[in-house]
Amino acid sequence: MRVMGVDPGLTRCGLGVVEGGLGQPLRMIAVGVVRTPTSDEPAERLLTLQTEIDEWLALYEPDAVAVERVFAKANIKGIMGTAQASAVPMLAAARLGLPLALYTPTEVKAAVTGSGRADKAQVTAMVTRILRLDTPPKPADAADALALAICHVWRGTAQNRLQVAVAAQAAASQAAASQAAASQRAKAGSR
Repeated sequence: MRVMGVDPGLTRCGLGVVEGGLGQPLRMIAVGVVRTPTSDEPAERLLTLQTEIDEWLALYEPDAVAVERVFAKANIKGIMGTAQASAVPMLAAARLGLPLALYTPTEVKAAVTGSGRADKAQVTAMVTRILRLDTPPKPADAADALALAICHVWRGTAQNRLQVAVAAQAAASQAAASQAAASQRAKAGSR
């Protein structure tokens, strides 16, 4: 599975692509940060972000996109830019029909470090270790994007397996119920 992680931001948006599967080693395919000047109008900044994300999706062809879920902070102006930026990869995934997952920072930290309270340095250290990188990805936005992708490979793959198992069990139960009903009708018809 190949996942593109996006740590949304209007000034700095982290992008990371990771490949691997549950129980398999993960490897980094690409990592980067899209920067937009604060002097540009918000619409221009979002367009720059959209163009870059579209290029990454075309170039790296991920199977899914994982985006950090925006949560409320005291800084309303800052949260608005992040919320606007988070919509860009969500729309891009929808346009391409790619599965989209949203994870809170706590979920990502817990998946990557084992603690939902880990700090940025701990997340970066674990991303470096998990992906067997020679140097830590910088800035933190890049490491966070990779952490999102890792989180989805691990959590998303497990969740997909559970959904498939539940669907198979439901289908088997429905088939058994249909067979029992048909058997009852056959018995009633032979009387």
